[in-house]
Amino acid sequence: MNMETKFTTGFDAVRFAGYAALFDRVDAGRDVICKGAFEKSLRDRRIEGDAIPLLWQHRPDQQIGWVERIGEDERGLRVVARVDDPESGAARMLRDGKINGLSFGYRARALKQTTLDDGRQGRELAEVDLFEVSLVTRPMQGGARVHFVI
Repeated sequence: MNMETKFTTGFDAVRFAGYAALFDRVDAGRDVICKGAFEKSLRDRRIEGDAIPLLWQHRPDQQIGWVERIGEDERGLRVVARVDDPESGAARMLRDGKINGLSFGYRARALKQTTLDDGRQGRELAEVDLFEVSLVTRPMQGGARVHFVI
């Protein structure tokens, strides 16, 4: 399942690719994202023509760009996004490798309580409504990172 949104922008935007979520890994909040958790939300957004905003640190008052492509693959939720202002602090930090964490804002639609491998209680998220993707300093999932900056 891939959702692709195309925008006409100048060549100045800073683009990057990475994973906003990884499947079947326990995050710092003891949540585990299941493969397929984003499918319905991405399909609904595609049908409605809703673009996904790129935020700074999950702050809705600090939208820094847009997600251009998004979809699930075997590993997780892969994104290609852009920071619109190439002179912004976010763009500079991204280019300089000073920030590379990714995260996503969501509402859980289908989840169940589970016991994790270490015996602690956690949640399996089987379906989520995706609201936004954010560049963050500390992602809940350590491996949710930017892998390539253009």
